[in-house]
Amino acid sequence: MIVFDLACADGHRFEGWFGSSSDFSSQCERGLLTCPQCGSADVAKAPMAPAVPAKTNTAKVQPERAVETADQKSTPVTSGQLPPKVVKAMKKLAEAQSAALKDSKWVGKDFAEKSRAMHYGENDSENIHGQATVEEAKDLLDEGIAVAPLPFPVSPPEDLN
Repeated sequence: MIVFDLACADGHRFEGWFGSSSDFSSQCERGLLTCPQCGSADVAKAPMAPAVPAKTNTAKVQPERAVETADQKSTPVTSGQLPPKVVKAMKKLAEAQSAALKDSKWVGKDFAEKSRAMHYGENDSENIHGQATVEEAKDLLDEGIAVAPLPFPVSPPEDLN
């Protein structure tokens, strides 16, 4: 079995389990894949961050707080094979994100509120990641709170198997 992160044209993200890559392609071509939230048949693979174990002989990196905007939409940007340098760069970026999130706590839609509470000393500082609208992220930055969008989408823990 292979698991793909999928997204519809409206940006709804969900997982699909397939026997092989060709099973996904076949089901997609026959219109058998639909978004469970809106029913759209315009479904494509979304970028995925692989689960890469950390090396045991490297120093631990302290990640910054990160934010994934809830209104980001994933659409395929290529229909062919990517150049090897691009693939290598994307793998390194995915590894860096995975390492940064390893010791980070998922706070979901409470990201903006929890970031503010830590910034203003109401809560102890810790590494968090979650969801925020573009407006919430801009407001946090305007307040001097360090946040950054994640390069690859992150599924909430309750959505994972």
